Amino acid sequence: MTARRNARPSVKVGAQVRFRGVKWQVVALSGQVIHLVGPDGGGEAVLAGYLFADPGFSVIGADVPQAAPQWGLFETAPATAREKAMAWQRHVREVECGLAGGPGSAGAVREHYDPERHTLAEREQAKAEELTALGFGRVSRTTVQRMRLAYRKQGLWGLLDHRTTRSSSPTGRSDERVVAAVREALRRRRGRSKGTINGLFPLINQILEDQHGPGTVPVPSQATLYRLVTTLARPGELPSGPVRQVPASVEGRAFTPATALRPGEQVQIDTTRLDVLALFDDGRLARPELTIAVDVATRAILAAVLCPSATKAVDAALLLAEMAVPHPARPTWPDILRMDHARALPHQRLATLDERLAGAAARPVVLPETIVVDRGKVFVSAAFTAACESLGISVQPAPPRAPTAKGIVERTFGSINALFCQHLPGYTGSNVTRRGPDTEKDACYSVAQMQDLLDEWLVHYHHRPHEGLRHPMMPRKALTPNEMWAALVAVAGYVPVPLTGRDYLELLPVRWQAITPGGITIHHRTYDADLLAPHRGQASPVAGRGGKWEIHYNPHDVRQIWVRLPDGELTEIPWIHRDHVHRPFDERTWQHIRTQAVDGNHSDTKQHEAALADALDQLMRRVTSGHATTTERALMARTAHRPLPPARDGDHGTEAPAGSPAQQGDAGNDDSIDDLDNLPDDDPSPAPATGFGLYNAHEEADKW
Repeated sequence: MTARRNARPSVKVGAQVRFRGVKWQVVALSGQVIHLVGPDGGGEAVLAGYLFADPGFSVIGADVPQAAPQWGLFETAPATAREKAMAWQRHVREVECGLAGGPGSAGAVREHYDPERHTLAEREQAKAEELTALGFGRVSRTTVQRMRLAYRKQGLWGLLDHRTTRSSSPTGRSDERVVAAVREALRRRRGRSKGTINGLFPLINQILEDQHGPGTVPVPSQATLYRLVTTLARPGELPSGPVRQVPASVEGRAFTPATALRPGEQVQIDTTRLDVLALFDDGRLARPELTIAVDVATRAILAAVLCPSATKAVDAALLLAEMAVPHPARPTWPDILRMDHARALPHQRLATLDERLAGAAARPVVLPETIVVDRGKVFVSAAFTAACESLGISVQPAPPRAPTAKGIVERTFGSINALFCQHLPGYTGSNVTRRGPDTEKDACYSVAQMQDLLDEWLVHYHHRPHEGLRHPMMPRKALTPNEMWAALVAVAGYVPVPLTGRDYLELLPVRWQAITPGGITIHHRTYDADLLAPHRGQASPVAGRGGKWEIHYNPHDVRQIWVRLPDGELTEIPWIHRDHVHRPFDERTWQHIRTQAVDGNHSDTKQHEAALADALDQLMRRVTSGHATTTERALMARTAHRPLPPARDGDHGTEAPAGSPAQQGDAGNDDSIDDLDNLPDDDPSPAPATGFGLYNAHEEADKW
């Protein structure tokens, strides 16, 4: 009996191998170490795994091993073709070793196929004559030899009649020039509104004429063109497809899920409209806009802010500060929602690092390392990127039209709508087909009330098991975001980040203005204070700005600005008529007042500005009393619940001006400004600007 054929080659003493493109000889084996001698007599000891991993490694003189059987492909062939291939396998084995079952199988060797009595060529000729007699057709010795070599290289897959396994072309026998024209027509329409398939036919004809000349390429029938368009179109391109299409961003692009191994390694931020109606301050019912930040490692919602109108760049910048500080627990919340009662969180160990956690809500606190945003103008604005740079955060824009790049935050929006919004009055559903007939009548919560409900629900959310969070030691148990945070904090550590009121001011947008003898003038508003006296008419020490001074402002409340004086600190400068206007207003509201003002003699600029301030106050009172126009109500709704407090002067060791909000901030801790509308007409006291809409930022700054 001959030795077994097609066995795996082996490396043994005396064998020659090819390694690094050079022929070596094996001289010794010591455990996993193989000692080689090169053609120049030099020796080298190589680990077996390293030797076998070399792309050019081979055992010289060894038989080529038979390929592993491709059972998956083999099963795709018709049954008759598989049966014939199995029959050929038995005949090929008998030619090679004399036994139909292969080397070592049971049975007797037939006389014509005995390797000890007949050569391989004689055995192949005998098999050809036998197969011809059995009805395999006219089989020659060359055919037997070809099948034997195919079996040696490809196994059973090589013995199949591949005419039965050929895949048909999706375009059939269509002219390649017509196929190219159809692809080009689909490419040109991509990204535009969808039309009918028949609407593509004129474009296809035009492309053929432009590229090959009129009448050069025969145009197939409409049925053929229809079949080509249907076959070549990508998912979501056909107008007859389902309403929910595959996003165009995933076409031709591999999808890689986002992974992170520590809290804050990657945070995804996005904005969307909630599927619930809220009552705005102007009496309108509309869907508020929600901006959230989700930590990839823990699936924790680090910050969530509701806005009545479109999110501004300053809103996104302030969202960063919300992530880095503990969220205080409300007095009405159950104890289980407080961090000191949450068993999943390492409260005692963390409290030694940050005493504020004693009264904090049971939610993770994370400072992001990298933030993934879309390419919306809010997130690529100078205010947002400057805020990230000041906090040491890297901004990673997602690829264009690629919602899967922020799949986690997109999915979190769905969870909020399904777990939170659908249980609120005024829920609209995900589309008009799921909306109730009396949704507008059910809506009863304002944006501020909905924000309070959302803050409390978020604490419950972090106690809810998440199927995407698994511990390596407990892979079958779904962890909550709090449990995952606790597990990763033990590995990554916890470093509190001090954020003061001054840090919030640094996150505001910047502009450059001159300090004139009359103060600082911006859009016909004058900002002035006694502390500007030494700097009136003086150039700024900042070179390259033409003598202008650095000004920080809040787009939602232009009643005050902050100027950076030579001491390097931001100092608040109020509008000279701030005491006369008791509610925040933005630039759009101010421009509306200016356009509605009666034309007259504007030579006296001070009197004109005072008249504008009085008109602005009257507008706010009309909105409060319900007598404002639709345009006026819409203007004032944009600034509702978005005040920004100034920094505590105690943060940088300077005295606050008398009557400034820095001194009045201790008067109360109300986060809302709704009560300011009910002030009597003769009350001249200015409105204290406190709170970010979520918590008191002054008290927050003092705790650091």
